[in-house]
Amino acid sequence: MDIDFESYIQSSEPGKQAKASAWKTAIGLQAVDGLQTSDYLKDTAVKHIEGDISIDEVKTLINSYYQSKTMRTPTDDDTEEADKVSANIARILNEQSFAFSVTGFTSIHRRLFEGVFKFAGKIRDYDITKKEWVLRGDTVLYVNSEDLRMALEYDLEQEKSFSYKNLSINEVVTHIAKFVSGIWQIHPFGEGNTRTTAVFTIKYLRSIGFVVNNDLFAEHSWYFRNALVRANYRNVRKGIEPDMDYLIRFFENLMMNTSHELKNRFMVIDAPSELAKNRTSTEQVPNKSTIETEQANNIIGTDNESVLALIEIIGINALSVKEMLDAIGLKHRPTFIENYLKPALSDGFVRMLYPESPKHPRQKYLLTVKGLAVYNSKR
Repeated sequence: MDIDFESYIQSSEPGKQAKASAWKTAIGLQAVDGLQTSDYLKDTAVKHIEGDISIDEVKTLINSYYQSKTMRTPTDDDTEEADKVSANIARILNEQSFAFSVTGFTSIHRRLFEGVFKFAGKIRDYDITKKEWVLRGDTVLYVNSEDLRMALEYDLEQEKSFSYKNLSINEVVTHIAKFVSGIWQIHPFGEGNTRTTAVFTIKYLRSIGFVVNNDLFAEHSWYFRNALVRANYRNVRKGIEPDMDYLIRFFENLMMNTSHELKNRFMVIDAPSELAKNRTSTEQVPNKSTIETEQANNIIGTDNESVLALIEIIGINALSVKEMLDAIGLKHRPTFIENYLKPALSDGFVRMLYPESPKHPRQKYLLTVKGLAVYNSKR
C-alpha cells in the first residue's frame, strides 16, 4: 500500500498538510536501518491525516495490532519497530516544543524507541563498531562510552554559543552540516542514532527559522546516513580523509532548494573517480556571490518587501517595536505589526527575545539564523 502524500501536501488544508509531511518523513526515515512499515501502519496513518483518529489512538491501535498477532513471521520484529517508531516520529514532528540540550536529545531517542528498545533514552555504557556498506565493511570510529555525555554537552554548547552573524547562506549551510556530522559521530545510543539525529536536526532547523521541506529525509534517508559515514571516516593507510562534500550537498538541497544528484554509489570508497565526485554542469556556478544573493532572497528568503525592509532595519541589533517604528518611519502600530512584524515572525526571519512571554515589558526582536543569512547576503 502506498500513500499519496503529495495530494495531501499540495492540496489539503494546513492541518492535513502538516500531518502528511510528518508521516512521509517518519515512514521514509525507517530506510536508514533497512526497515519497512506495514500496510496496517499506512492505513492507520491515513486515518490520522484525515482527522478520523488522534495520534494517541494511532499508538494504541499499533500496539494492539502486534499484541493480537498469534502468528509471527521472521520479519515481524523489524516491521513492528518500523511501525512504532514511525508513529512516534510523526507525533514529535507535529509538536512545536524543542529542547536544545543533552536532555532534549536523549528525550527524542527515548520517545522514538520506547516500547521498542529497552535502552530507549539511555546513553550507552559500552563501545561500538558498525560495518558500513559504503566503507566496504569498515567502521567509523565512534566516541568511546566514557566520554559520550561530555562530548554531547560540548558540541551542543559550542553550537549554542556560535554566532551566525556575517555568514552567507552557503556558510550557514556548511556550518549546520558540520554540526550535525559531529553530533552523529558521537553515536550516544546502542541503536537508533541516525533517526534520532534526523528528528533532532529537523526540530533544530525549525527553531532557528528554517522551515525545511522534510521530503529529503523521507526520500534520501539512506543517502543521509551514508553521507554522515563519509563525513566521519578516515583511513590514512588507504589515503581516505573525512569528506563533507556529500553531506553539504544534502543540506544545500534541504535548506537552499538546490538540486544536487544524491546517489549512494558515488560515496562508496574506492569507487571510480568519475562516480565519486560526479557533479552535473548545473552545479558549476560561475558567479557564486550573485547566486548566493538569489538563493537567500528567493529560496530561503522572501519577496515581501515589508519583511525585507524589516530584516534590513533590525540587522544585528535587538529592537523594540517602537525602535522599529521609528526606523521605518511609521506611526500606526497596528499597521506595522500586521504588515511587517507578523509576516517576519511567521516566516521565521525574526524571533522574540522573550518568546515565552510575548507581552514582556522589555520585549525586543532579533533576526533568526535564517534572517541573518538574508541580511548578510545584501552586505
